[in-house]
Amino acid sequence: MLREHGTMQLNALQVFRAVAEHGSLTAAARSLRCTQSAVSRQIAALEAATGSPLLDRLPRGVALTEQGRCLLGHAEAVLDRLDTARRDLAALRDLSAGRLRVGAFPTAVAALVPRALASFKSEHPEVALSLVEGLTPGLLERLVHGDADVAVVSAAADQPLDADQFDLHHLVDETLLVAVPRTHRLAHRRTIRLRDLADESFVAGSATAEETLLRATLPAGFRPRIDIVAAEWTGKLGCVAAGLGVALVPALAVRAAPSDLTLLRLHPDDASVRRIFAATVAGRSRPPAVRRFLTHLDRAADLSEAGG
Repeated sequence: MLREHGTMQLNALQVFRAVAEHGSLTAAARSLRCTQSAVSRQIAALEAATGSPLLDRLPRGVALTEQGRCLLGHAEAVLDRLDTARRDLAALRDLSAGRLRVGAFPTAVAALVPRALASFKSEHPEVALSLVEGLTPGLLERLVHGDADVAVVSAAADQPLDADQFDLHHLVDETLLVAVPRTHRLAHRRTIRLRDLADESFVAGSATAEETLLRATLPAGFRPRIDIVAAEWTGKLGCVAAGLGVALVPALAVRAAPSDLTLLRLHPDDASVRRIFAATVAGRSRPPAVRRFLTHLDRAADLSEAGG
């Protein structure tokens, strides 16, 4: 059983393999670019560590003993596995291998995250990509359980995320727009107040305003009338385009908006902002693929802010 320090063992095994290959201490030293005495010391240390004679010293060169032939197979296996591990680790560092598992809330999947994933894949096609859509609480749970490497999540100003449990990389602050039919009486306006919509029917994801985007935006005393409930954005915007009501739309979802409706900005006094982050678990190192993906998310966020 080897009893010496691990680094010395690996060096000794490398020297031993070279001696076995060349059949000579001198030739092994030449191939390793070291002195013959250094090779002799490593072999002596390895023999002491194994408690076995490994070489027979002959008039010309050396020959492996039975114990030496036994050790050689193990030494080659260990060193080959180490070489494989080094190559695999290098591939992870230079992103010529590996995986990237991304989670994102639905609105971010409209354009922000796909745009970042596409540019990342273009630069690093060997990295395996996966994307799962979900709500922020569920995505954060996936991070904690190790089922995702990074998650794009959102937080209202009055409900900040846990910065002690998660490392939060800020991407963009997202405002809400109001979607109305192109024929709507307010469609010509650039900015409106929510009180201008007091008599309108709202299309929302729930009949209860507190469970929708509305809860983060409603001014005191404003209670919208929700006649149409649609869970998906395609359905919500389709209902608006058909003239069945108006809807609050996250700016990140604008790319998915039909051409037969108009998007209006809210007055600053009514405007609500959601903060968008790329989250990882605090205390855990970010893999090279995640670190690189964050730069692609930053660029995609910049394009979103610029309306690109």
